Amino acid sequence: MTKRRPTFKLYAFGEYSKWDRESREIPKILDFTTEIKASIGTEFGYVLHIKNGKGETLQFRIDHPPFLDESGQITPPFTGEQFIRTNDFEFYLGDCIWEPLADKLGKWELSTWYEGKMIANKVFNLK
Repeated sequence: MTKRRPTFKLYAFGEYSKWDRESREIPKILDFTTEIKASIGTEFGYVLHIKNGKGETLQFRIDHPPFLDESGQITPPFTGEQFIRTNDFEFYLGDCIWEPLADKLGKWELSTWYEGKMIANKVFNLK
């Protein structure tokens, strides 16, 4: 029997309620937009709905404006992987604005890949 290929649908993006990173619950969408009015604590990103992907892995990357880390170096893009736990899975990729606000303003590009192919991409403008 042939294994069914996963399907991916980006179904929500914009500003979200505060996300508990320890929870499996997806934050609630507050505003569908790519223009984010930034303030400390603002959460933004997108949600992918994945079907038939149990056991697969996604790769993601968040490109952000240049800001410095604790050692004074420019922080590289945030990257990682997400294991798909079920055949009906929701994946939230996003970030929350922290202090100082000024160096977080600008273009943030969020991307997700499966088997080397980009399956989702959104550019947010934090202003």
